[in-house]
Amino acid sequence: MDFAALHHQKQPLLIANVWDASSAIAAQQAGYQALGTSSAAIAAMLGYEDGEVMPFDELLFIVARINAVSSLPLSVDIEAGFGATAQEITANLKCIAQLGVVGVNLEDSKVANGIRQLEDAFTFSSRLKEVRHALSNEKISLFINIRTDTYLLNHEQALQETLLRGRLYKEAGADGLFVPCLTTEKDIETLSREVDLPLNVMCMPDLPPFDRLEQLGVNRISMGNFVHSAMQAKLKNVMLIIKTQQTFAGVFVDEGSR
Repeated sequence: MDFAALHHQKQPLLIANVWDASSAIAAQQAGYQALGTSSAAIAAMLGYEDGEVMPFDELLFIVARINAVSSLPLSVDIEAGFGATAQEITANLKCIAQLGVVGVNLEDSKVANGIRQLEDAFTFSSRLKEVRHALSNEKISLFINIRTDTYLLNHEQALQETLLRGRLYKEAGADGLFVPCLTTEKDIETLSREVDLPLNVMCMPDLPPFDRLEQLGVNRISMGNFVHSAMQAKLKNVMLIIKTQQTFAGVFVDEGSR
């Protein structure tokens, strides 16, 4: 089953968001169907702030290493495209595609001076249309999952704005619609019904269970950077235990249960 088809199964595609080769191997061994990178997790691993602060070449290196150790389809979070124009974004997507990547996440907000702001919907969709057209002309096939940050940024009319953007992005060539921080069942069901794109939601404390998301029409479930954050918290705790207890006993605490 190809990557696009995975978005039309009976159950939503639970995508494993990874940040390096070892996390990709763990996800494949756990039986996931596909991988997606987390830009925030990769940035944190490399010591950068999220929001296209890390150099694009460093992202390419990490993506190449992930793809080298896994046979699973890989989608890459390319944030806002690491470019200001359709031409720059297209060139970056071509570099990503050449690594064997099958999809990308592209978001409609940008971080400037530490503040994330939504782009104008019509400006973004026009640029997306140019990008899709340019890729098609070069016969480059990528599943373009558009992330809209209407809920993440607490837009005053989040549902109405997401409906508008989802429809515009569909017309511009999007293959999927990703709405992080969307958790309300009524809104999930409305977007799934009213926007003719596979709907992607993300891990949040109050996100409904996976079986309920299936009933509401969700097609894809992402982890974001939350798994990486949880692993980092555990690492910090282990390091602290060693330092405070002056022994390595805490490192082997789970050995007996294996």
